[in-house]
Amino acid sequence: MVSAAHKSSGKTTVSIGLCHALRERGLAVQSFKKGPDYIDPMWLTAATGRRCRNLDPWLSTAAEYRGTFRRYAAAADVCLVEGNKGIYDGLALDGSNSNAALAKALGLPVVLVIDTRGMTRGIAPLILGYQAFDRDVKFAGVILNNLGGERHEAKLRLVIEHYTDVPVLGAVHCDPRLAIPERHLGLTPSNEAERVAQRVDEIAGIVAAHVDLDALLRIAADVPPLAVPGDALADPHPPATAADLRIGVAQDRAFGFYYADDLDALRAAGATLVGIDTLSDAQLPNIDGLIIGGGFPEMHAAQLEANTALRTRIRSAIDSGLPVYAECGGLMYLARTLTHKGQTYRMVGAVPGDVVMHERPVGRGYVSLEETAGFPWPGRTDAAVRAHEFHYSSVENLPADVRYAYSVKRGHGVDGRRDGIVVNNVLACYAHLRSAGGNAWAARFVEFVRRADYRTRRQDNIVYLPPARGREALVL
Repeated sequence: MVSAAHKSSGKTTVSIGLCHALRERGLAVQSFKKGPDYIDPMWLTAATGRRCRNLDPWLSTAAEYRGTFRRYAAAADVCLVEGNKGIYDGLALDGSNSNAALAKALGLPVVLVIDTRGMTRGIAPLILGYQAFDRDVKFAGVILNNLGGERHEAKLRLVIEHYTDVPVLGAVHCDPRLAIPERHLGLTPSNEAERVAQRVDEIAGIVAAHVDLDALLRIAADVPPLAVPGDALADPHPPATAADLRIGVAQDRAFGFYYADDLDALRAAGATLVGIDTLSDAQLPNIDGLIIGGGFPEMHAAQLEANTALRTRIRSAIDSGLPVYAECGGLMYLARTLTHKGQTYRMVGAVPGDVVMHERPVGRGYVSLEETAGFPWPGRTDAAVRAHEFHYSSVENLPADVRYAYSVKRGHGVDGRRDGIVVNNVLACYAHLRSAGGNAWAARFVEFVRRADYRTRRQDNIVYLPPARGREALVL
């Protein structure tokens, strides 16, 4: 596990570099990301050539995340789990969902990335304190990051060697070439960044030159296989015997927040996933349902507005009963308008509200929801639905009689009390769901699409096209 003392220490950049450098050695590298995150996994996927998998102790059961780790680890030569925030940070006071707890549950040694800016002798008590806080966490070494130069590195190495027994596995100096631009939700997603492959190559070259990869591989080789029950190793989303539905998935520079396991669950439920580019496609392909995930529509609002043809066809399809599931950015796109930095843009108009971007987060973190009588999908549950949200926008000017799918017990949602706007066969919410922990949202949505049987009620004035060559490949 690659973790850090605190967030913004550079662990994601280091993880990207390590993953790609090891891949360049001819190794099959499987990456994992702890916690709810879409953006870091995009970069880690680009670095390894394999879809990064999320491990989340709050949104999934221990059997699920242990099984996920073991299942995908079995098909790789080396695995790297990138933590989130700091090694001991987490939602629970007892640290039960922290990076440290996950490392112990998976039997992983921890490599601590330390942002060394402004540090000299004080690095020793920091390392000693992290060791002493939980003696069951195995710190295999540290990677010094953001070093000021050769003299700074030499001082820190002497201090660490004199006062601690933790080896220095690497020392990465400040280098502008390592920087990945950030915005309000974290790093710029790789689906928006220019020259992704070149950036990953460059980062890997720098990291490999300053980190002892052989030492890391020796550490990894000493980790015993994780013991899990046999049923935990079974694929929870086996391929469907027959894919009888075609579900469109918005996959472009504006939208790209999807969990790999959820896409697998959609396919397992009988869906063929068809990629849709909301920025450039003029037509809807031949689909039975539509998913629009999270992303940054505000950064591409002008181009989304300019694509009048697709917006009009999506609205017409929704009015004709197209089943749609939209999360966060997808909700914003389906609204009447989107206002960002004083400029207002026209969106699809299916959700009867106007979205406004703010300078500070409106909803952030894990959420707990309860389904209401207005929840549209089959299999309504009385159990709490765990999810997460992270949005800087709010929906304004909603009519009083709007139907909501969820009541919010923890979190913010649309208005602090409710989430999940339901219009026709559309469910649009700020919450991001995971098909885990008893919440089989993917299978339920596919069944909703199947029951809606939208194919028998298509209007003649809506134009449908077969998918362009490689369209399915747009979806990771």
